[in-house]
Amino acid sequence: MKAIVLVLSGLFLFQLHCFGQAVELCQGAYFTEEQGREFLEKHKVTSKLAWETRAAQIRKQIREGMDLQTLPPKPTSKPIVHSRKEMDGYSIESVAFESMPGIYVTGNLYRPLKKQKSYAGILAPHGHGENPHGRFREQTQKRCATLARMGAIVFVWDMIGQGDARQCEHKMPKALKLQTINSIRSLDYLLSIPGVDPDRIAVTGESGGGTQTFLLAALDDRVKVSVPVVMVSAYFFGGCVCESGLPIHKKGDYQTNNVEIAALAAPRPMILISDGGDWTKNTPEVEYPFIKNIYSLYGKTNQLEAVHLADEKHDFGPSKRKAMYAFMAKHLRLDLKSVTDAQGNIDETPAKVLSQKELEVFNEANPRPANAVMGDDAVMKLL
Repeated sequence: MKAIVLVLSGLFLFQLHCFGQAVELCQGAYFTEEQGREFLEKHKVTSKLAWETRAAQIRKQIREGMDLQTLPPKPTSKPIVHSRKEMDGYSIESVAFESMPGIYVTGNLYRPLKKQKSYAGILAPHGHGENPHGRFREQTQKRCATLARMGAIVFVWDMIGQGDARQCEHKMPKALKLQTINSIRSLDYLLSIPGVDPDRIAVTGESGGGTQTFLLAALDDRVKVSVPVVMVSAYFFGGCVCESGLPIHKKGDYQTNNVEIAALAAPRPMILISDGGDWTKNTPEVEYPFIKNIYSLYGKTNQLEAVHLADEKHDFGPSKRKAMYAFMAKHLRLDLKSVTDAQGNIDETPAKVLSQKELEVFNEANPRPANAVMGDDAVMKLL
């Protein structure tokens, strides 16, 4: 009887722990629009010291909420790089490397064909989307190729469970932790490429890739420029476990939102790109003024910009890419004229959209390494 009571007590405590963690998850439209607005008004700071105290608290809870106070050991294996293709002004290679022992980040590296003394490096996380997923989507390929034609080395990689990253399901419980580790290791990889200038490093992505953008900029000051697209919202916290599936926004009486997290990039250059068809519809009146106040505490409001496209919807479409290209050119010293036509319009036509098969990393000729950890349970155990 005593043993049964102990087992039942243990089960109760386990359920209580899980329930408690679930209560502390802020998912989807966790706030109403008015609650989001009121939260930012309540947390407006008036001194640099007050903000940096708050910023330290926010970073601490992000790391603790992910159980990522320290990074796992960095693997020493060499990256896998193959299938180089020369295109119109740029090249593409298929790439894989370990972010943890047995976990492979998979993606494509875009390089300018024109030789330079040094190169800006740009990370390009992608958002959730219909087939073709992620890095194979037209909008993703066009932005990577165009940035390479402007003179940057660009790396785009798969969300877990998508593309070649099929070692676990996308919605496994610790997706947020693994994707953050993959983002940091992707930055490590980009900086390991000869000629990449560590003072000219940027990250830009849309939707779930926008979440990855502002989380990486918040946690890693090696990111010098950030462009989160259609994701910085006062009331929406991300609808997927890879964005809000761990308690990074709330712990007991502590609460933050994605606007404060995005503001952790201050005073580094950042542009908010938003639209009228999703949860960023209030950016000009709500999110942008809050973040601008943070930049003003550093005397750096000139480093923050915002472009709002009221008639557009949730994507990384041509006009959003146009705003991003100009900002990257300005702050990374890229050649915008190389992708501009005689009328001054961005010309993306040389950026050829390839098939998934042409961009794949693992295939019959290049199989997934034998040490790859497979399945949700095995990956969760590793994490």
